[in-house]
Amino acid sequence: MDPELGGWRTELVAALHAPLSGVLGAKTAKEFTALRIHTVGDLLRHIPRRYLSGTELTDLATLTEGELVAVFARVARINRVDGSDGGPGRRPRPGRLEVLLTDGSGHLAVTFFGRTRLLHWWENQLSNGVAGLFVGKVGSFRGQLQMTHPEFVMLDAAGRIVGKSEEKARMATLAQSGLVGMYPATAKLPTWTVAECARLALATLPAAEDPWPDWVRERAGVLGLADAFTAVHAPLDLDQAERGAHRLRFDEAFATQLTMAYRRNDASAHSARPRVRLAGGILDAFDARLPFRLTSGQVEVSTAIFEELAQDRPMQRLLQGEVGSGKTVVALRAMLAVVDAGGQAALLAPTEVLAAQHYQTIKRLLGDLGGGRMLGAPEMATDVVLLTGSAPAAARRETLLRAASGEAGIVIGTHALLSDRVQFADLGLIVIDEQHRFGVEQRAVLTGKADAHPHLLVLTATPIPRSVAMTIFGDLSVSTLAEIPAGRQPVSTVVVDASLRPGWVERAWQRVTEEVAAGRQVFIVCPRIGGQGSADGLGVVELAEQLRTGPLADLRLGVLHGQLPSDTKDQVMAAFAGGELDVLVATTVIEVGVDVPNATMMVVWDADRFGISQLHQLRGRIGRGEHPGVCLLITRVPPGETARDRLDAVAATTDGFALAELDLEQRREGDVLGASQSGTRSSLRLLRVLDHADLIAEARELAEEAVRRDPQCRTPGFADAVRETGLLAEGDWLENG
Repeated sequence: MDPELGGWRTELVAALHAPLSGVLGAKTAKEFTALRIHTVGDLLRHIPRRYLSGTELTDLATLTEGELVAVFARVARINRVDGSDGGPGRRPRPGRLEVLLTDGSGHLAVTFFGRTRLLHWWENQLSNGVAGLFVGKVGSFRGQLQMTHPEFVMLDAAGRIVGKSEEKARMATLAQSGLVGMYPATAKLPTWTVAECARLALATLPAAEDPWPDWVRERAGVLGLADAFTAVHAPLDLDQAERGAHRLRFDEAFATQLTMAYRRNDASAHSARPRVRLAGGILDAFDARLPFRLTSGQVEVSTAIFEELAQDRPMQRLLQGEVGSGKTVVALRAMLAVVDAGGQAALLAPTEVLAAQHYQTIKRLLGDLGGGRMLGAPEMATDVVLLTGSAPAAARRETLLRAASGEAGIVIGTHALLSDRVQFADLGLIVIDEQHRFGVEQRAVLTGKADAHPHLLVLTATPIPRSVAMTIFGDLSVSTLAEIPAGRQPVSTVVVDASLRPGWVERAWQRVTEEVAAGRQVFIVCPRIGGQGSADGLGVVELAEQLRTGPLADLRLGVLHGQLPSDTKDQVMAAFAGGELDVLVATTVIEVGVDVPNATMMVVWDADRFGISQLHQLRGRIGRGEHPGVCLLITRVPPGETARDRLDAVAATTDGFALAELDLEQRREGDVLGASQSGTRSSLRLLRVLDHADLIAEARELAEEAVRRDPQCRTPGFADAVRETGLLAEGDWLENG
């Protein structure tokens, strides 16, 4: 590494990581943080959404309400309505300037409000121009699209600016260009300012070698990186702009796939202790006691896992499946196979509620096989222990001793498992539930607790489209459980329109009391703890109080949300699971892992504030026993709006993979992949994993060849890409290997 390049191996990549403040100044650079732009590279990868020709009028028919746009149009008509200065006891009334823009066929109304002198100035500017560039947000008035107080610059017949100012000069530069790039912008950073800043940043790039080797660029058929930046920010034509954007999309795909390929290569280089399945042990005893038959999918996935556990290379496998598809049983059988082979298994869960749920489920499934050395336990029995941060000191010490001695074959816990004090006698398998909630360093810490590299099994109940799995879990082999075991009850989902049919909400609460009267339990889920920002001001706290003193006054009602102390949350959840509460009003803390077979109904309040996959996860909490479930999605959003379409889609199908595809179509990849879910930057700015699945597949093939050619990652551009991908992901969704 060259110290002068800040640890980067290539000059161009180092230049792209230069702080934006060094180019634009601290004040302007700060404005760009609202767009998640911090470096020169961030700005240069912030490309226009579309391009307008500076010599062609905008097609006004393409405008939609709520869109921030720039339109190049002619002024068809101007009408000035003067205000009044007011009189005794009367307020001055501003006037308005009504402007009608045209593209030759369609029209767009533009309105300015102000005092007479200001209206006269605007009228003069607009009247002396032939055509103008207008930038603002499209609204509506009396059913017609309009813009109010847009920024504008007018050009006369000779192409000269009407009126002089620095801002108008910037706008005119765009309007007079061959192509006008329409950038994602903010109120403080209009598109012409973004364009000028991008060109300033472009001028700072050195005439340096491309980060990718010639053979990669030739095989991919892409422009050089410096040429690509020029192509998107100063294109001569649309074809050039698209070729530039294609190179930048390829870079995102290739960098991600290259990182994954090197991590697969690294994992294959580690040695693991083979854990060969033994006959006559605890696994066979467990299988013999199962009160149900494994599905064909469970058998198939288990066979693949047993084969990989028997290898001297660590297993790296992701197991995804619908809620209730039997992932826990598959994971438990893998853990028991490792115990039979003399090793230990650790199950890492993201929350104490979920860790405790796993502990109780596994203890229940094992019975006396999980009793360890207790009197009367079978000879092959193992101990199952739970380690959480809130456990009493004495219990923690006892658990730590059992893990360190090897007496506990299965250790279940939260982040507490990552503590330096936690040691294992022979850690052979790590099972991570809901992997996206753990970061790079956390995985590394747990892996480091084993002498040999432990095998890894990652579980997720979130259905993942193949293109996403290839992107975010590219270093793991993927298994899918699609078949639901026999005995799982159907869940019907109904959208309740609280605005059009308020009586249905009252009926929903009646339905809750009927369900409880039948001996069953109900979840009520709210998107927030307090109701600030909601249409009716009701969050968990307010809704619970309203129900407790109103329609559900005769029921035993509990409240659960993330701001409660851990011991209180555990007590409430235990009370609900134990049947001591009829109704649980909660936030999404119950989304994952909460298993209450007697819960048969769920009411989701303000359901439009949840995503598709989240709603699918939530309703997976019901219908887990012997009775069918019903899920009511209460909303005030009218039919036809996107948020309502999401709810209708969830009500129409229980196919989690179909819903995941739809969810991905409606959301940005950063949200789906995890990084921006925690408020951090995402490495995917331009790549749409559904739209660009073929590009991702092509990048994966090239990445595998890159690793074959350079297994040690000595190519400077490769090393920079792997480093950059890890930094951008910030430990949220990439594996540490």
